[in-house]
Amino acid sequence: MEAHILEIEPELQLKPVHQLNAPKYLEIESSINTKPLFVPKPFIEANTSEINLAHLKNDCVIPVFSKDNERTIAHQEFIEIVQGCASKVFPHHIFDEPEVRVSHQIKGRTPDAINKQARDLLDHEKTQYFERMAFIIRIPSIIDTVNGNEIALTIGGVRSYNLENLYNKKSFEKFKFFIGFQVKVCCNLAVTSDGFVEEMRVSSYQELQSKILEVLQNYNAEKQLRQMRQLSEHSLTEHQFAQLLGRTRLYQHLPKKDKLNIPALSFNDGQINTIAKDYYEDDSFSRNEKGDINLWNVYNLFTQANKSSYIDTFLDRNVNAFDFSNSLLKTLNGSSNYHWFLS
Repeated sequence: MEAHILEIEPELQLKPVHQLNAPKYLEIESSINTKPLFVPKPFIEANTSEINLAHLKNDCVIPVFSKDNERTIAHQEFIEIVQGCASKVFPHHIFDEPEVRVSHQIKGRTPDAINKQARDLLDHEKTQYFERMAFIIRIPSIIDTVNGNEIALTIGGVRSYNLENLYNKKSFEKFKFFIGFQVKVCCNLAVTSDGFVEEMRVSSYQELQSKILEVLQNYNAEKQLRQMRQLSEHSLTEHQFAQLLGRTRLYQHLPKKDKLNIPALSFNDGQINTIAKDYYEDDSFSRNEKGDINLWNVYNLFTQANKSSYIDTFLDRNVNAFDFSNSLLKTLNGSSNYHWFLS
């Protein structure tokens, strides 16, 4: 079955790898046994726990659509499809093992344990699956540097069964998928709307493969790198940053009619509190000695605070952080409707 999953349909034409792989990248030969690029920090925290592919394959049941008993595409199959597509697009590069985080465990039991108390259940009598799953796969042989911070090309996705109607007949299944970068020092993800699909609706393995390949092929890494470098070249004063935080707090409580005239910001009060604290205390992205902070650091304060998001909103907020930071840059240059946040 796995071979069938990773098979690429012959009519799909892949673009040459060098179109995705910018000449500025520092490439490590795949034959070299390199040290791990990233410190062991999770890319998302919230209420998630780490899990590996073997556990997903061997110890979790696969949910079905209850009215016709048609099975869903399992979490591990989604990850393996992404691995297969990535190896086709980047055939000469090495990949880290997938980092997988799960939440919302759904428990069950085998029929022979129907009359047992929960505390008396044996391991083989328990069943489980996880309603929500997020994963990333780093490509440590494709790296670059922004504002002195090393970053690596990263792909990944999210699957949330709570977004499916499992009580009905089989229908389109929904996935989130992205390609972007991860910052080495903090493991924050940098994801743009160009490399992110918020709702990838598919009806088969082949359709999921096709859509993932399309995203990988069309992704413009140079554009994202250029945008991130521009962030590092512009700064907010301490007064402007304080104004920004004050406005973000007000934004949460604006009347609906007033919010319609202001671009969306999806971060909550708790996350804004984290950003305020890290402005003073973060080891890598805090203010300088004058109190100024460049927009690259502002962006990373947002993506770091985003680690407290639940799996099903994590990537959406990450994209919102990138759009928000780039719009602040345009505001400083006098060409953005985000001026409300700095006025």
